[in-house]
Amino acid sequence: MRRVVIVFFLMILLCPFLLVAQETDDFWNDSDIGISGFHYVNPFIGTTNFGTTNPGAVLPNGMMSVVPFNVMGSETNKFDKDARWWSTPYEYYNKYFTGYSHVNLSGVGCPDLGSLLLMPISGTLEVDYKKYGSAYNDEKAEPGYYSNHLTNYNIQTEVSATRRTSIARFTFPKGESHILMNLGEGLTNESGAMLRRVNDREIEGVKLLGTFCYNPQAVFPIYFVMRVNKTPLQLGYWKKQRAMTGTEAQWDPDNGRYKIYTRYAKEIAGDDVGAFFTYQTKKDEQIEVQIGVSFVSIENARENLDKEQPGFDFENVRYKAMLEWDKQLSRIDVTGGTEDEKTIFYTGLYHLLIHPNTLQDVNGQYPAMESAEIKTTKGNRYTVFSLWDTYRNVHQLLSLVYPEKQIDMVRSMIDMYKEHGWLPKWELYGRETLTMEGDPSIPVIADTWLRGLRDFDINTAYEAMYKSATLPGKENLMRPDNDDYMSKGYVPLTEKYDNSVSHALEYYIADFALSRLAADLGKKDDSVLFYKRSLGYKHYYDKKFGTLRPILPDGKFYSPFDPKEGENFEPSPGFHEGNAWNYTFYVPHDIPGLAKLMGGKKAFVNKLQKVFDENLYDPANEPDIAYPYLFSQFKDEGWRTDREVNRLLKKYFKNTPDGIPGNDDTGTMSAWAVFSMMGFYPDCPGLPRYTITSPTFDKITIHLDSRYYKKDKIEIKIVRPTPNSIYIDKVQVGNKLLPSRFITHEELVNSGVICFILKERE
Repeated sequence: MRRVVIVFFLMILLCPFLLVAQETDDFWNDSDIGISGFHYVNPFIGTTNFGTTNPGAVLPNGMMSVVPFNVMGSETNKFDKDARWWSTPYEYYNKYFTGYSHVNLSGVGCPDLGSLLLMPISGTLEVDYKKYGSAYNDEKAEPGYYSNHLTNYNIQTEVSATRRTSIARFTFPKGESHILMNLGEGLTNESGAMLRRVNDREIEGVKLLGTFCYNPQAVFPIYFVMRVNKTPLQLGYWKKQRAMTGTEAQWDPDNGRYKIYTRYAKEIAGDDVGAFFTYQTKKDEQIEVQIGVSFVSIENARENLDKEQPGFDFENVRYKAMLEWDKQLSRIDVTGGTEDEKTIFYTGLYHLLIHPNTLQDVNGQYPAMESAEIKTTKGNRYTVFSLWDTYRNVHQLLSLVYPEKQIDMVRSMIDMYKEHGWLPKWELYGRETLTMEGDPSIPVIADTWLRGLRDFDINTAYEAMYKSATLPGKENLMRPDNDDYMSKGYVPLTEKYDNSVSHALEYYIADFALSRLAADLGKKDDSVLFYKRSLGYKHYYDKKFGTLRPILPDGKFYSPFDPKEGENFEPSPGFHEGNAWNYTFYVPHDIPGLAKLMGGKKAFVNKLQKVFDENLYDPANEPDIAYPYLFSQFKDEGWRTDREVNRLLKKYFKNTPDGIPGNDDTGTMSAWAVFSMMGFYPDCPGLPRYTITSPTFDKITIHLDSRYYKKDKIEIKIVRPTPNSIYIDKVQVGNKLLPSRFITHEELVNSGVICFILKERE
């Protein structure tokens, strides 16, 4: 009885009724800026264990990122020595530095970009990266800044960034020193570059990038301008000679023959070219290097550099980067929890804000989607849409906390349709890579609209979504197997590893979201059609195994069948990057229907629990990341959600380099952790709601943008009688108790105060 009284007293003390929102003209001002979130970020989280994040300098959603490159060239590297096999420029345990790459991807599983390698060296000039690379130590990183010490040369390196430019500061020892710009190496599968001398302190050029995930259609140029703040004694070029045959000139792959061009050469082009700046430096002399980039032209790269860095001032760039990150991270404040938990939370928020990226230059110009045309925008044009990953939780978190970004991202997607005729699937710098499957733009746009963010052209958006949902497969870029899907209700397995079940499951989710949007727009017939389609997953359910199972063209189940096949990263018939257990419960829009197929609530819950008890859950595989929240769809089973989410957070998310369970997938894994630690999760794209669970912290304050929401903040308070109180007893929303495990987006943003009363499991 005493415990009940104490909890009730705490509830009264900590959970006051609704707060009154204050209207403000500006969303942020100087008084809003704090520093707690910024200082908790650890950019080294996820930099090993295939997390593929990096500790480089970047601004929120910035075009420019400048990253230490250490994945090629030395036997000291932990894994494969060939950078072409890497999807990240940086791996925590590799210690052979070959420069800073400019414009990179974070958390992806395919190689691309990672070029424009900037490297300082001292002593004799050397232009072969296998020889000029250096071991390093004393790494430091914070949002917008990275530094290390090159032990081979006793050079301190530091980098920071603006939205479209970078700055490096190199502290040299006494003697001959050099700064190299290597255009011949990187993660990109493409080669070819051009360099031109502008004056003694500036060069310009272009480098070819692309073939993301080995898709040959996605190739594009990056233009750049590079400046140094001190005139060199010599500015020159190198070009790697081609392999020769015959007796007169044999190519020596070990020594690597290069032609060194003098500073009098005006320009150079080829597959493996670079430039060098030579100095005689004093002890601890510092030289700064600026690089501006553009995906439109060299002229725009120069204008970006002129506008964002009119002079050399490393500390000013670093300070402004800190302020920008602090402002963005301060939209959520947390108290309580451990130091590690705060670090995991804010680093997750940091990773979430790296992609998508700015594409337009300071003058508004950008390369149109799948076109040679250059267009101009007055707002923000975004790029790097890893939608198969991010439609599940990233865009929902952006809609809640950063709605102005989400609106611009949706507008960018619609503009891509206007330019190309299709919404994006996995877009990269104006090119469609066609990576992964499904029709992932639909749930993003529909979900955004249904959450009340409507400042975009919904009629054109619906036209685009209807097109990809209904066009025959031969004409359909998004749904190449749409003929069978529309006529049969499923996609048959025509080749052993064609990912047919995965394709269909993605279509079901897209069609469900489209049905919800159609209903909201008053398109009743469309809504009925697409909802009926979304239930086609039932064709795949096999009672014998109790899982989804591929179907052959003759309508029979694929055989021989093993639901676990694919659990060790080997291919799995019908399923992409996983197996039947990773996909069977991926019908979040119709869990009651799936439970009925499985024999009812008890059978469903037991089978879902088996996934966790027998380690069939893959925390790095997107289709099953919402699994722990599915328990809450059944009365009296929500405690399993609390237990599993709490366990998964502790097991897989850590304040260590291996602290993300696999590829971060442009923030998707991080978004899962951020949502889960706050105590709610968007379990079904297209349904503007959240499933609740027990929060990690004692208090969470989400600052809302008053341009989009009526309240200025959400305060989430937690009453936790004991450290083991990880289960929800009651949830008070405003002045009412929440009657279920669900809270709608509208209820959340208008709640003012939410109070979680937790308990131990009885």
